[in-house]
This record gives sequence, C-alpha cells and structure tokens, in this order.
Amino acid sequence: MSTRLGKIFNFAANSRKVTMILGKKLVVILPAYNAAKTLKKTYDEIPFDIVDDVVLVDDKSSDNTSELAKEIGINHVIRHEKNLGYGGNQKTCYNKALELDADIVVMLHPDYQYTPKLIESMAYIIARDVYQVVIGSRILGKGALKGGMPIYKYIANRFLTLSQNILMNQKLSEYHTGYRMFSREVLEAVNYNINSDDFIFDNQMLAQICYKGYDIAEVTCPTKYFDEASSINVARSTKYGLGVLGVSWLYFFNKIGIAKSKIFHA
Repeated sequence: MSTRLGKIFNFAANSRKVTMILGKKLVVILPAYNAAKTLKKTYDEIPFDIVDDVVLVDDKSSDNTSELAKEIGINHVIRHEKNLGYGGNQKTCYNKALELDADIVVMLHPDYQYTPKLIESMAYIIARDVYQVVIGSRILGKGALKGGMPIYKYIANRFLTLSQNILMNQKLSEYHTGYRMFSREVLEAVNYNINSDDFIFDNQMLAQICYKGYDIAEVTCPTKYFDEASSINVARSTKYGLGVLGVSWLYFFNKIGIAKSKIFHA
C-alpha cells in the first residue's frame, strides 16, 4: 500500500512540473543588464501555473544580476563575458528558448517596466492559434503617459509609428514596446540572428515578421517609468529613431522589388 501511495505522490509531483498551456511549452526570456534591483519583483509576478521555464541572459552586468537570478530559482542563467548589446542579448535568449523546445516565447524586461501579469492573456492568443505574435502596447489606452513616459519619447513614438505604418502598410499602435510574445513557428521563420546587436534589433525583428506576412495582435499594457527602469539617453534615442526610419524604408524598397536586403531574404 505504501509503495502504491509513493507512486501516486511521485506522479503528482511530476505532474506539477508539467505546466504547459494547452499542450504548448511556454518559456519566459529575460534579457538583463544591471537588473538586480527589480529582478525579484518581476520574477515574483510570473504566472508559473502556465510558464514552464525561465531564461535570463546577463549581458555582463556590473551588479549581481546573475547571482540573484540563481538565488531566486531561475533555472537557466547565462552570463555574457563580453557586453554584446541589447540585440545581442536577445539573440542568446531566443536561441536558448528554442533549444529548450519552447512552443511559445515571451520576452519580458526584468526592470519591471512591464507587468508579467499580462503573460496569461497574451499566451492564450498564441496557444489557441489566433495569432502567432502578440505585443504589449503602451500606446493603446493611456498607459504610456499615465505611466510616466517622457513627452518627447511619446511624440517620437507617435511620429515613428505613423511613418512605419505608412511605409510598411501596417496598422500597429506602436513598434517600440519591449513586451513581445512569439510562437516557435515565427522565431524559426525569421533570421533574427542576422540583425543588429543594438536597440534597433527589436524593430528589425518586427519588420521581418511583417515581411513574412504574419499578423500581430496587440494587448493594452500599462507601463512604469522610474529610476531603476531601463532607458536610453537622447543621443541613443536619436540614433535609434534614424535606424527605425532606415528599416522602414528598406522594408518598403524590398516590397516593391528595388532592393534585396539580407535581413528579409537570408
């Protein structure tokens, strides 16, 4: 009898480890850089009733991000010995998630600017095959300004988004959110490893996804701007903005057939 009970308890324990959402494995990736102050707060809000694995990639932080990640129980912690940049960090994140056989991958910034509480709502959209890509939009509703987005960033966001929608024939509310979820199919369809290692990586990846013909769902997402939240200065923001316009024009020229860029055709 005790042996039988033991098998039942072992089966129950093993069952708890399998938290797949509708039979699909969901992996959260955390591209981290000096995120020690906000990492635990972010991690504690992850809905582990549907999340199977968490991957944190530390892009050579100067704080104890990696050590803290291991302490709070993150199974897969990778530390870059050289700072590769925001895009380079994400490449490692996505590659590791695919290596772990993820069916759905959500990128969540560990700076607590975006709430992990939306993971469930976003994940079911993909798990039920309604869309293959979901982004958390700060612009739908009043989330951006209410959360403290600087007015110059808000204006730049609106201008860039309008330009991109025209050049790329889309109707997204924004292209610049760091809260993104993808199906495995999408990650295998686009060659994100060929993209920039800098901040423009995000924009190149969305452009690749649109070029492949995938539709993108948007979920209203509140956001928080505070001292510990990651941000880039005016100079880097300007460089990013010019890069965004460059990606959009490149998309346009490729679509009409007068250019053939490797980010769209590799």
